[in-house]
Amino acid sequence: MSATQAAPFHMVDLILKKRDGGSLTAREIGFIVKGAANESIPAEQLAAWLMASWLNGLSIEETRALAVAMRDSGEKFDPSRLGKVAVDKHSTGGVGDKTSFLVAPLAAACGLAVPMISGRALGHTGGTLDKLESIPGFRTALTLQEFEAVLQRYGAAIISQTSSVVPADRVLYALRDRTGTVEKPGLIAASILSKKLAAGLDALVLDVKTGSGSFLRKRADAEYLGALMVATAEAAGTKTVALLTDMGQPLGRTAGNWIEIAECVALMRGQAAEASSDLRELSLHLAGWMIHLGGKEETAEKGYKAAANALEDGSALKVFSEMIAAQGGDISVLDDQKGFHKPGATYVLEAWQSGYVEAMDTMELGWAVQRLGAGRDKAGEPVDPHAGIEFHAKRGARVEKGQPFATLYATSTARLEEPIARIKKAIAFSEEPSADEIPLVSHIFTRENAEAFLRDTVR
Repeated sequence: MSATQAAPFHMVDLILKKRDGGSLTAREIGFIVKGAANESIPAEQLAAWLMASWLNGLSIEETRALAVAMRDSGEKFDPSRLGKVAVDKHSTGGVGDKTSFLVAPLAAACGLAVPMISGRALGHTGGTLDKLESIPGFRTALTLQEFEAVLQRYGAAIISQTSSVVPADRVLYALRDRTGTVEKPGLIAASILSKKLAAGLDALVLDVKTGSGSFLRKRADAEYLGALMVATAEAAGTKTVALLTDMGQPLGRTAGNWIEIAECVALMRGQAAEASSDLRELSLHLAGWMIHLGGKEETAEKGYKAAANALEDGSALKVFSEMIAAQGGDISVLDDQKGFHKPGATYVLEAWQSGYVEAMDTMELGWAVQRLGAGRDKAGEPVDPHAGIEFHAKRGARVEKGQPFATLYATSTARLEEPIARIKKAIAFSEEPSADEIPLVSHIFTRENAEAFLRDTVR
């Protein structure tokens, strides 16, 4: 090793380099990641580097280096002992986005292992772990040995990043939430993939959100993110596809914590309302790709049919209930949903005018959910398991003034005023129905077209 290669790095120098538009080497990024993981780099310097990276962006090479370095910052899970193909799904975040609670048991019921390492609420979006922890007793902080035991027996497990698994991302993820450095393709891709690659996956299906409720509201940014993640994961040896999906309205009929779990259970029991049809459809598409990439079906279309069968015959619900119980959750609340759901305050918001729901600013609706108590302002704050919104009308629906539009569940009545104002601000009405239909899945990136897209795209 030359003297230049062996020279120590100084964090201020790396901040200045990124601030001035330079690209960091893999060794420099590795230094930052190690400092985040062992807390040898102060939070203010990490925050400064994150802001510089947000302002100037990360190159493809920097993104790959960051994802791999964070993956290697702690323990990694080895699913080879399970005797099954390990497949997972990840979403870039949305409002009412609860597909994990469906696709994990659907894929597991079809013979795959689904080792899912998930996150908490970030910005205006809800967190998979926060939603699961609304179930009394449910443990997300399993050791890797406990994680493997649940997977071995039931095929699916959903856990948090622990101090030993991708610790660098845990630190940087929390800082991004508090410093306005969330919505940038390179940072998003590296964060997501570090967790997924640490799970030792054979295959991965990505749900990349587009529209008003996504972190990347410009479609071009969402396309770039999808292609970037597919190419990065494939380069690391994981078969990956990315579906670009609509987040121009909340997914399903609920957004919050416990109420999203309840909606998924209702769907698995065949009791879901029409308002949950988009949730059902997207979950089957995602699970279909998981089943196909996992080698259980020849095509994604056949995977979709296999997932639909697992949903309808009750096997997915069985896996979900067993997983909840195995991770300490009280499954009795799944059968007594109304008795368990006791929010501090409930308010039925009536439609304030008549017309067709033309558009929904879904990010604004996400902030409304957060302000009700379902999200957090600071890392580590508790969330209210019962806070959230149930929507009685979705995009394209005709409503009459005075009819119920949404039911708000809040920690207290004092929290209702701002969310009500945000909901009214977020909804646009029209006198005539819109002729434009927005597809639920608008594009699919595979390794081949992702690499071609990146070659042809100038960032």
